[in-house]
Amino acid sequence: MSKIDALTANLLYETVAVIHTAFEDVPRTVAMVKVLKTDTLNKKLETAFVKTNSINDAWWNNEGVTKMFPDGACRSTSVGDMVLVGKDKYVCSSSGWKTLEAATACDAAGLSG
Repeated sequence: MSKIDALTANLLYETVAVIHTAFEDVPRTVAMVKVLKTDTLNKKLETAFVKTNSINDAWWNNEGVTKMFPDGACRSTSVGDMVLVGKDKYVCSSSGWKTLEAATACDAAGLSG
């Protein structure tokens, strides 16, 4: 990659972290995913979700994904997992995304979703 390509990529893209927590004893960052800086927050979250799901191939082979797990394989992202965008964590719910704080409050109140 040339210096101009690297600079252009830095101007156009940001990296978000995908953290698996739904079925793990401790949270584990499994991927870094490139998303367009100009995308809406929801689009960034959905891009991270789709790119870390195995559809036609193992998800870690998807373009723009850097695998962060040491094992040979890793499950797909699911409800209950998180994506870190900037300094904010968002939890995948059965109907979209919630901030970590909102998801924690729902859990404490016995609400789902």
